[in-house]
Amino acid sequence: MGKLDGKVALVTGGAQGIGRAIALALAREGAGVALSDINLEKARETCREIESLGKKAVAIGGSVADAKAAEAMVEKTVEAFGGLDILVNNAGITRDGVVLRMKEEDWDLVLAVNLKGAFQCTKAALRHLIKRKGGKIINIASVTGQMGNAGQSNYAASKAGLIGFTKSVAREYASRNIQANAVAPGFIDTAMSQAIPPKEREMLLKLIPMERLGTPEDIAEAVLFLASPASDYITGQVLNVNGGMFM
Repeated sequence: MGKLDGKVALVTGGAQGIGRAIALALAREGAGVALSDINLEKARETCREIESLGKKAVAIGGSVADAKAAEAMVEKTVEAFGGLDILVNNAGITRDGVVLRMKEEDWDLVLAVNLKGAFQCTKAALRHLIKRKGGKIINIASVTGQMGNAGQSNYAASKAGLIGFTKSVAREYASRNIQANAVAPGFIDTAMSQAIPPKEREMLLKLIPMERLGTPEDIAEAVLFLASPASDYITGQVLNVNGGMFM
């Protein structure tokens, strides 16, 4: 028996990278999984991977920055599985640049996806979690939201905001048996980090006591813990998975 048998999860930005690893980890432990992503074809590929494990999965297209699309993601999950127990707000983007050169639209888009998107999905999911008399909300923050990073003021602001949002939701819905927590990854070996130039990558590794980048699976295991009954008395917390980069 899996830790999540009979549970239903929605993972936003679930097509690839960290989102894909989270979706697979939840499915392996028995959850039915819905994946939302702007790249619907990639989401369908990940669904096929999950189905090859003998688990049910559905792919949903759309952007969490669109309020109607965010609500539809939740409703389609409930239609497919009959309910919702776990929401993982993973969808996120970067549009890097120093403050003086940053375009207003790049600031707005990053905040719309990374922070407002989590708000919209959470708002849509809460009534279903309340109906189930409990649930888990897990927000994927970032070490950048805790310590800042030059050239990423918009991303850092969105992730710092996500941590504050997580704590507020935790306080509001603790009495409803809904736990809200965040996972704050450090630098993870994904397509996004592979674009870092070799010299910068070398400097980055020197900041990490464990001297390696994390893997998507490192983050997935942390999410799995927070999605499972093992975390039932944990809420409003930030689980740092960063190799010691920020303590």
